[in-house]
Parts: sequence; C-alpha cells; structure tokens
Amino acid sequence: MQDTDVRERPGRTHRTRGPLFDLTVSKLLRPLVRPGTICRSSLLDVLANGDSRRIVSVVAPPGYGKTTLLSQWAERTGAAIAWVSADERDNDPKVLLTYVAEALDAVEPVGERVFDALASPGSSVPGSVVPRLGSAFASMTVPVALVLDDVHLLHHQECRAALSVLAEHVPGGSRLVLAGRAEPPLRVARLRAEGRITEIGPADLSLTRDEAAALLRGAGLELDADEVAELHRRTEGWPAGLYLAALYLREGGSLGTAAVSFGGDDRLVSQYIESELLTRISQRQRVFLTRTAVLERMSGPLCEAVLELPGSGGTLAELAQSNLLLVPLDRRGQWYRYHHLFRDMLLAELNRQEPGLIPVLHRRAAQWFEHHGLPEEALEHSMSAADVAMAARLVEQLWLVAYRQARVTTVERWFRWLADRGGMEGRPMVAVLALFLAVQLGRPAEAERWADVVDRWRFPDTAQPADRYAEAWAVLLRALMCRRGVGQLRADADEAARRFAEEHIAETAPALFQGLARVLSGDLEGGDAFFQTVLNAEEETSTPETVAVALGERSLLAMARGEWDRAGILAEEAGAVLLKAKFEGTLAYAVQARTALHRGDLAAARRHLVNAQRVRPILTYAIPHLAVQARIELARVHLGLGDIAGARTLMREIDEMLRHRPALGTLVGEARALRARLAAERGSAIAGASTLTAAELRVLPMLATHLSFPEIGAGMFLSPHTVKSQAMAIYRKLDVSSRSQAVARSRELGLLEG
Repeated sequence: MQDTDVRERPGRTHRTRGPLFDLTVSKLLRPLVRPGTICRSSLLDVLANGDSRRIVSVVAPPGYGKTTLLSQWAERTGAAIAWVSADERDNDPKVLLTYVAEALDAVEPVGERVFDALASPGSSVPGSVVPRLGSAFASMTVPVALVLDDVHLLHHQECRAALSVLAEHVPGGSRLVLAGRAEPPLRVARLRAEGRITEIGPADLSLTRDEAAALLRGAGLELDADEVAELHRRTEGWPAGLYLAALYLREGGSLGTAAVSFGGDDRLVSQYIESELLTRISQRQRVFLTRTAVLERMSGPLCEAVLELPGSGGTLAELAQSNLLLVPLDRRGQWYRYHHLFRDMLLAELNRQEPGLIPVLHRRAAQWFEHHGLPEEALEHSMSAADVAMAARLVEQLWLVAYRQARVTTVERWFRWLADRGGMEGRPMVAVLALFLAVQLGRPAEAERWADVVDRWRFPDTAQPADRYAEAWAVLLRALMCRRGVGQLRADADEAARRFAEEHIAETAPALFQGLARVLSGDLEGGDAFFQTVLNAEEETSTPETVAVALGERSLLAMARGEWDRAGILAEEAGAVLLKAKFEGTLAYAVQARTALHRGDLAAARRHLVNAQRVRPILTYAIPHLAVQARIELARVHLGLGDIAGARTLMREIDEMLRHRPALGTLVGEARALRARLAAERGSAIAGASTLTAAELRVLPMLATHLSFPEIGAGMFLSPHTVKSQAMAIYRKLDVSSRSQAVARSRELGLLEG
C-alpha cells in the first residue's frame, strides 16, 4: 500500500477479483523445516493415522514445536496444504477470512461470490461471508489440509465464531488444523464425544530423551548420556527450554546452572534469559536482541534505523545463521521475526532495563515504515509509541482505503484508539469520518454522538484554524442525517454543493441531497432535475450507492406521474447498478417490489421484499429521509399483497423514526395516510416472517453461529435478556421451536445464506 497525497472521498468503493488489501504473503507460506530439525515420527504417525477425524487441535504453551510439527506433517501428507499464520491484525473477521479464502483458493477456486462478500463493507460475516466460504470449503474436490497457526491470537468474538462454524464444513478427506497456546474456538467437548477430533497437547509434544539428545547435537553440543538425561529432566522435555540451555552452554555456561527446572514457565524462562543467557553474550548482541524485540518483523535496514546503530544488518544476518529462535519470513533471507516465546522474553527484559526507550524505538520504526511506503505498519508502531498526532494523521490517510477493503473492524479499532486518547481533538476530518462510518454501519446513537462533536467543531473559537475540506464534508453529513428538518436539509445540501465546488471535490452526493430536499418540500420537478444531474455526471464522481438512490428516486417520481413502464425501467436500472457493484440497497429493492407488484409479478415482488428485509436494519434514523421513504414503499407492497401484519411492522418502525426526526416534509403526510389506511384494515394480521423487526433481523444472522445468547449480546452491546427475547420472537414468527430450526427456516426463505 503506497502513500498518497490525493484526498479521497468517503463512500467510494471499487471491486476487483480477490482481496482488495495487500496480503502479507509470508502468512500464507508454510514455514520451512530447517535442516537438522528433530523429526517427530511418533506424532507424525498420529496425524497420518487420524485421517478419519476431520478436525485436529494442537494446543501447548510456546516453545513446544507446534509449528514445526505441522510443517513436518505438511511435507508428508498427501493432501494439499492451505496455511494461514494468524496474528493480532487478523482480529478483523473479514481480514482473517480473506486469508482463509486465499489459502483455499490457491488449492481450488472457491468462487467469486466468496470474494464479493469479503470485499463488501456492508456484508454480514455470519449471514453472508461464512456461509459462502463454508459452502465453498465443503464443495472442494481436492483433499486439503487447512492449517491455522497461532489461533490463540484471535480474540475477536466474530473471528472465533467464524472458525467454529467453518469446522462444520470440512469435506471428507480434508482436515482443519488449529494450533495455538489455548483451546481453539471449537465445540471441543462435542467433537471429542463424537470422535471427530484429534488432540495433541504438551505431553505429546514433549521430547523424548533420544529426541532431546538429537536436538542438543544439532545445536552444536556433544554431551554424554547422563548430561543429556539431566537436562531432559530439568526441562521436562520442553523443546524451547532445551534449546535455550544449549545456547547458554554454547556461550560457556556450566551444566549446573543450565535450564534450572523451568519446564515451560514463562516467568522462570524470563528470569533465566536475563540472569544466565543474556549475561553470556556480548553487549552489542544483547542491545540488538532486546531493542529489536519491539519489531514484529525485521530487516537489516529497519534494524539499523530503529537502533541507530551501524552494522545492525550484519548482526541480524549472523543471528539468522546461528540461532533457531530467529524465524525467516521469506525465501530471500531479507525479513525475519523472533520465535514468539523468545520475543516475549526479550520484551520483558527491555521493559525492565530500558522502559523509557520503548516508545522511542516504536517511533523510529513508524518513521522508517512511513518513509518506505508502508503507512499502515507505520500507524501500528505510532500507536505502540502512543504518538497520537502521528496516528491521527495516518488514520486520516488510511481509513478510507481500509473501509473500501471491508476492514471495518480495523477502522473501528483505529477510531476507538484515537477517541480514547483525545486524538479526535484538532483533527476535524477524523471526526467527520467516524460519523460517516457510524451512519454506514447503521448505528444511529453512535452517529448522533459524532454529529454533536462535528457540530461543536463547526462553530469553534476564531483561534482554531479552518479545514475547509473537512467543513465541506461535515455540511454534507448534516444533510445526510437531516437532524433539523427538510428546510435545513435544503440549506445544508445547497451549502455542501457550494463548498464542494470551492474545494474542487468531484462528487455528486450534494446534488442527490439537493434533489431529495426539493422532493420532500413538494417540488418534484426541481428534485428530478438534480437526480438527473447525478446520473449525467462522470462515473468517477458518483458512488454506486448514490447512482442507485437517484435512479430509485426517479422511479418513484415516475410512479407519481403514472408512468409505470418508465418506473419499472428505472427500478431495474437501480438494482443492476447495485448488483454490478456487489452492494445492496433498501430503496432499490422497494421500488423494484412496487413495480413488480404493479405488473402482477407477485413472486418477484415477494423476492424483493425478502431482499429488503436482509438490509433494512442498516437503514436507520441516521439517514431518516431514505429510511422512512423506503419503509413507506415497502409497506405499500405488503398491503398490495394482503400482508397487513408485515405492513404494520414497518409502520411501527416509521413511527419510531418520526419520533427522532419529525420534520421530514411530505413524508409526514404519506406516513399519516398509510397509518390511516392500516387502521381501517380489518383483515387477518397473523405474525409471520414478514413481521420480523429491524432489531430481530440484526440478531438473526448471529443465530447461525455457535455463540451463546450472552456472547451475542456482548458483541452487539445488548443484554442477554434482550437477545433471548428477540430470539424467542424470531422462533414464534418463523413458526419454529429451536435455534437450528430458525436458521434452517431463514435459509429456506432467503433471509440467510447457506
């Protein structure tokens, strides 16, 4: 990802084949088995003989050779290998699952639909991404072993839930292998009871005495049998402990103090490294090891810049040749990382000896990465350095790129980090961007908070420097949220258009809201002219969402004039724009449903209603004009189909939105007429799938995971009682009695994929 001085427009997205963000290729490469590595023959036999068990769990503390074992097995198995080494930045479900999809796709194509879901910022992970990826995995005809290493680093709930569901889709002849320091995110007890899992733990991974002897010989030590036995006893066969003892002895330490009974205890290992191992090496090497431990990955030039120590590149090369605790990340010998255990211990030593130097080292690393065109790595180091100013500048530069790539969780993490440290102050564009994200994700309360921040910033004291670019976007977002009624909407939209022109921002969104303001004021022809302006603009100045809304609005105007054929053409064009861009839109589905109903195609009308149900929860009172307008049109279709209960559900949502935004012009009268019509209806109003509320539709995809109600609530900021109540309502409306039945029924109806 390269640095750029081009100012991007919020909301713009591009679709290409495969992942949109730059993959770290080393994460998809099986680590090489170094010459002389101890062959774990007995464990390889266990893995080879467990082919009927599709799940493999390898769990042990650091330094037990989990990765080495799986690399050896990968060399021998007849199945193709799809390898993913997880890290902290994979705690974004679409990032993690993109790596999984890429790893599988390299074995056998998983299909464009998987990458479409991964690349869409608005797609649901449990409702769309996981079902598509799971189906592609289950359909693979080539035996494959999908290996996910270091899964203990995945603490994001949605990531862990995705892996749990993915485990249910392993095809016959294939394996899912999860390795880490803690129990994997699987229903292990159930898998164990069903005989579907092979488990390997610390006791299995501990070296035998013969294997310990071979490891010590490989490290350049010749010890007699009694000395080997003593070291084996003290380390309890822990491979890393034996290797650390070998390094200590190789530097001149005595057998009596080598590996003094730490047996895998991190604290004791840390003390051992400090008091024994590091005291045996040169000061130059000690400084290099501890200070470069702040780096997740290292190259010679990076080390020299961070340490400000000439010759550090040579030191790295020397260590790479002599120390197995340095892991190569590429085939060219340019990038390395420390063994996780070793890095943890070195960082602990650095924190004890030079704590004040840690932010300085991170700041130097941030500067090096930014200078070399790697701003995202620069951002992570600036955050580790607590350099709020640099982090805010980089977030402003990077957020839109990450949002386009559907890395919404990553963007949220950046914004949360800045907000917790006051990093939004003095960075108006970052606050505007946070507001935009909250609106797009359908989080109205959060959007309201950010809107208050932006409004306060727009009326600062005169000493604060102006940011005209941010001001232009702030005015547009005021129009988007329409917090002060249609009259202010028109003023904001016109002001946004003027400011965009002054700042040379090529974007048609202001024209869209100028059109909406006029239509909601009763000026239909004036509004239509602005919608036509959107459609006449050059393609690069309009997002697919903006074009689709303009087409939907023109379709509604055609209906109002009785031009139903024209309305149908415009509605289909709106749907085609979103389909091509791999997006979904409630208003487009609403006008498609209305025109289908008018021409008597009831099946198509119902299909568009179901499509609208999937995405309706995202359209909240944060975008009140479109949210109310779309629901009014959907309610009219439900009435046309005789579905009074479905129409009343939408009417309740309309009334709730009008409580938040009461001054929506002509929509208030349309809502009043709809309310009166519903009050006059005396037909049956039996609750069914069409009566699922927006809140229930938000919870529905989470039922397809293995998360408990409290876990679902924690992830959605809801109480367990609320989640349970909504789940019970879903069961009742779908006429089922269990969670699994609700998921199956929702898939039959098209509300969930899978």
